[in-house]
Amino acid sequence: MKPYHVVILGATGEVGREMMKILAERHFPLRLLASARSAGKKMTFAGEELTVEEAREDSFAGADIVLGAASADLARRFAPAICAAGAVFVDNSSAFRMREDVPLVVPEINPGDALLHHGIISNPNCSTIITLMAVKAIARLSPIRAMVAATYQAVSGAGAGGPLELSAQNAAIAAGKPVEAHVFPHQIAENLIPQIGSFLPDGYTTEEMKMQNEGRKILHLPDLRVTCTCVRVPVMRSHSIAVSVYTERELSVREVQDAVAAEEGCRLVDGGEYPMPLATSDQDTVFVGRVRKDLAFPNGISLFCCGDQVRKGAATNAVQIAELLCR
Repeated sequence: MKPYHVVILGATGEVGREMMKILAERHFPLRLLASARSAGKKMTFAGEELTVEEAREDSFAGADIVLGAASADLARRFAPAICAAGAVFVDNSSAFRMREDVPLVVPEINPGDALLHHGIISNPNCSTIITLMAVKAIARLSPIRAMVAATYQAVSGAGAGGPLELSAQNAAIAAGKPVEAHVFPHQIAENLIPQIGSFLPDGYTTEEMKMQNEGRKILHLPDLRVTCTCVRVPVMRSHSIAVSVYTERELSVREVQDAVAAEEGCRLVDGGEYPMPLATSDQDTVFVGRVRKDLAFPNGISLFCCGDQVRKGAATNAVQIAELLCR
């Protein structure tokens, strides 16, 4: 297999740095692009020092794959230049996820969609990836009709400033000093914030609707109905989701547990144990546990799952898509 030349757009951000860590094991020739203010910065990759270049429209010559770890605005700005250069743009932003001509891919679920691209492939939302990884075994047993989910999202999901703000607020509380909030709309230390994204007219937030809209596209279930509540919690890393899944036919708990245990990228946690953020951080497996019958509606299964939203929820999923293209 020929060496594939990879460029990271947004290399100095949290997801871009995580992509570098993952790519270091894959031996891809790599170039780093970022905004003008980050140009010239030195970063270590696979024991070598690389210089970050300013991202411009002519920066993508010679690239085979561009991994996007930048904002949706930058993704939209540079996508035409990336495609014109003959590279495939695997974008982690929300810019193209719902475009009909852009595949939205989780490699363990719908790898074939990646091959239908027209130059752009989108990485789904982090909570969507983790949730669908946990329920994909159920979808293989019986079509999913509806889901009710509550996400408990770590502060690092808001970018590098999230953990810094939580740490600063914890320190201020311990010292008896005033707490300041800049990254989040309210104090996050010792608190929960039931808003991620902006509110829509129906009372849901933009983050909450991603679970339904993206889930329909990834699972190829256009009639899937999802009610989701997204909550920011004072946890540094790894998102958690409580989800009830309603299927076409009734499934037993043991049937679901056996199916989850056999799924690629998942780990069944039972026997008195359960998934937790600390256990799932800095790795790529989604932990699934607390599998039980839903007591409110027939044909329902409830479970709890955790996964590292920076890795499998963003960087690793994008790298896995790149590997699909290479194969």
